[in-house]
Amino acid sequence: MKNQLTLLAASLLLLQNAYAENNKMLSAASQFNPSISLILDGNYYHDNKKGKASDYLEEIAGISHTVHDTHTEHEHGLEKGFNLGESELVMSAIVDPYFDGKLTLAIDSQGATELEEAWLQTRMLPAGLKVKMGKFLSDIGYLNNQHPHTWDFADQNLAYSALLGEHGLMDTGLQLTWLAPTPFYALFGLEALQGKEQERFGALVDEELNHETIDENTMLGGVAEQKAGPRINTLFAKFAPDLGSNHALQWGVSYAQATQYQQLLDEDETAQTGDEMALDGKQTLIGTDIVYKWDGAGQYGQGDFKVIAEYLTLKKELTVAASGIGMDTDGDTILDTFPLAIGNKVTGKQDGYTLQASYGIAPRWQVSLRHDATGNTNELNNAGTKVSFKDSSRNSLAVSFYASEFSRLRLQASQADLADETGKVEKVNQVFLQYTHSLGPHGAHKF
Repeated sequence: MKNQLTLLAASLLLLQNAYAENNKMLSAASQFNPSISLILDGNYYHDNKKGKASDYLEEIAGISHTVHDTHTEHEHGLEKGFNLGESELVMSAIVDPYFDGKLTLAIDSQGATELEEAWLQTRMLPAGLKVKMGKFLSDIGYLNNQHPHTWDFADQNLAYSALLGEHGLMDTGLQLTWLAPTPFYALFGLEALQGKEQERFGALVDEELNHETIDENTMLGGVAEQKAGPRINTLFAKFAPDLGSNHALQWGVSYAQATQYQQLLDEDETAQTGDEMALDGKQTLIGTDIVYKWDGAGQYGQGDFKVIAEYLTLKKELTVAASGIGMDTDGDTILDTFPLAIGNKVTGKQDGYTLQASYGIAPRWQVSLRHDATGNTNELNNAGTKVSFKDSSRNSLAVSFYASEFSRLRLQASQADLADETGKVEKVNQVFLQYTHSLGPHGAHKF
């Protein structure tokens, strides 16, 4: 009997150890397997410009216009009727006790895939420090680090579109943040970014596009070479006092500098006719934002209120590096057709802002209003000759229905006054009927 009890105890001990080991393996496996989600987006779209409103938005007056490479530029245009938006495949996981990881792939309506984010972030650094490395959305401003499916509107605001681009500032590099040991929330950060493939801020001109646009046989000066990275540096700070459980307030300030920025200009939009010009220099961006949220304590968002205000101002300082020269009809006489000489300075300033508010009018229903604009300051100084452009502005109303935390339907109407560089103002009306659905687990969004 004693031997049988001993054998039974030994068997139970072996079974317990096997169970514990199995649990460890399951736990390790669940930690290794990432959370995977898919964001689906699409819309029915209408405007009063025969589907060309996106072109007017792209060409609003500003200091950052340049010659576009039609083979590589981002496509943001919408057709009248049905459009498949940008889908996102998101994978995230705790890698180990030391790192978090995230990958976001964007898939456009044609099936082309673009890597939006792929980063690792530390978990256990001392003194409130964190390091993020890889490709990520910059933490400057408030709206910049938000993906489109988290926006309160179907489209990007005018300030970001004009000064940063439709995707905002997103790049490969390193970020260091410090959460200060203060009685209120105080976060300080800096980033060193490569400055590659930017739409607006810190954009560089492709070498092949330079060759296609300016005739090298008659070119004056020389196109500046691209510097080694990192070419974009940022600083930001965010502060939030403790206002209790129902209120939340955050104020932020941001600074970014692109140590190299290039523009390729072609007045008649015809390559190698003599009026082309290549410029090289730098850009500086300064911004401030404030966000207030009120938790109405109603069911499914009823009574919740949020207001966001963000202002950006951009300055560029460039030098004429190269220009084309034209020939007369007999092909013999060389004519210097461009008004600026090599080495002349070209500077400019442009600003933009967005003011938007959202309110939960009923369970699952949200109404949002937005007024956004760019170009209240909008001027160039071409070697002492000043040129001013008109501003552009827009008002939008959106009504969103959240069927669940994974599904949203939205109706949005916008009316814009868009000025081009000639001073002509177009009145553009747009209507969106948008759907957004999230398949699979999705992490909590930032404040």
